[in-house]
Amino acid sequence: MSRLRSILAGAAFALAAGTAFLPGSVYADQPSISVGKTFLAGSIDPAEGSAGWALVTHGIAEQLFHVDREGLVVPNLARSAERVNETTWNIALAPGRFFSDGSPVDADAVAAALNRTGELNPAARASAGRLTFEAAASDELTVTTERPTPILPSILAEWAFPVYREAGDTLIFTGPYAVASFEEGVRFDLVPNAHYADAKRRPEITLRRIADGQALALALRAGEIDLAFNLPVEALGMLRADADLTVKSFPVAYQYMMWMNTRSEVLSDTRVRRAIDLAIDREELVAAGRAGEAARGAFPREFPFAAEASVARDVALAGQLLDKAGWLRAADGRRMKDGAPLSLTLDAYPQRPDLVTYQPVIRAALEAIGISVTTRVTATPTDVARSGEYDLFLWAQHTAPAGDPSFFLSLFLGSEGDNNYSGWQNAEFDALIARLGEEGDAEIRADLAREAQAVIASEAPVAFLVTPEWHVGLSSRLAGYEPWGSDYYIIRPDLMIAE
Repeated sequence: MSRLRSILAGAAFALAAGTAFLPGSVYADQPSISVGKTFLAGSIDPAEGSAGWALVTHGIAEQLFHVDREGLVVPNLARSAERVNETTWNIALAPGRFFSDGSPVDADAVAAALNRTGELNPAARASAGRLTFEAAASDELTVTTERPTPILPSILAEWAFPVYREAGDTLIFTGPYAVASFEEGVRFDLVPNAHYADAKRRPEITLRRIADGQALALALRAGEIDLAFNLPVEALGMLRADADLTVKSFPVAYQYMMWMNTRSEVLSDTRVRRAIDLAIDREELVAAGRAGEAARGAFPREFPFAAEASVARDVALAGQLLDKAGWLRAADGRRMKDGAPLSLTLDAYPQRPDLVTYQPVIRAALEAIGISVTTRVTATPTDVARSGEYDLFLWAQHTAPAGDPSFFLSLFLGSEGDNNYSGWQNAEFDALIARLGEEGDAEIRADLAREAQAVIASEAPVAFLVTPEWHVGLSSRLAGYEPWGSDYYIIRPDLMIAE
């Protein structure tokens, strides 16, 4: 069954860190584990940026619908969804679900939370405009969408829609874990949510941010952590040689890409952007990362709306495009125009170690066609992307977190998209995305998504590079852990210590 066909058929959190957290252990003699990741939630409020995504990955928050291990959108805190008309849906809530303070998940609390998120977070308005939630009964919601949509369950599985309950200045969540303490950017101390099934079997967790991939690998090897998520490929041999450790590699639904800042004078020229796209050999990047496959477009190939083929390297055509743009070869091989060289910066961030690995490969490819490249590494990628103070920016993004193409295309590439980091605007693309948002037929939606990707390829505001494979390291206590769902679901209800 296709994803689209399936769609159609925590703890108390104070908004000011350091108050209203749970007081340590919930159960006597509760075992504990330590988890290391390259990223942590930057906020404990889902209305802020992508915090909702991180809170779900940490096992703190949940949505009405989520994506299961097979990639299908299925009910979670909801029981069912029924479309009433083009812009109205009825959502029935699942029975027996509770917030971490013991209060039931009821329609009033859900409506208040998701209406608040919709008002404050642009990501919640990306796929169908503003959603309005109203309690029709204690266990039933009426949802009205600003734009018609046939895929509301998929939209409610997006990372902007975790459910929470407001209690004064405190937010309370529903996930398998609650927060005992939180140090922004450093660590979470998590305890089992006592009102979640099988709570007594669940270990306490210290969740640490270890931004450097090599440091993450060394912490695992030294026994400081039990789970290391997103290890660099260079460390795998060392870890696999240790009999007490297990390394598991798995394909993910992310795409590695490179934004091109169309607001800059040089990159405002489509010919220059296309030349850069054509100069890069995707297979060389796969070899450098020793995992993954060349990206076909905005989405991994297993999705029915993926593009047909990746961009093939064509150095000759890249050179011709630069010539037509007025960037001509000088005697020393550099591209020059009006006496100035074609020089660009290439940014990446260490939270995704593969991106830093790709930097020298891409620099060599661009220098081969006469473009001078300076590489930089930033620890605050979103800040840099939003500032527009870059030329080329290597980026990792889950492009179909709820099994549908419209979210990424609208939010990251639509002219009014809040995460349109490249600054690109194209009326033809916007028209396709508008049609995609309203179309209910799965095959037509796939065709529209592929047409939209063809427009992107023709103007190259972004170069899609690699569909990656990621690596998770485990101590013997967690040897049975199976990673899935990219990094959307890392700390899950089934995360248990081996018997």
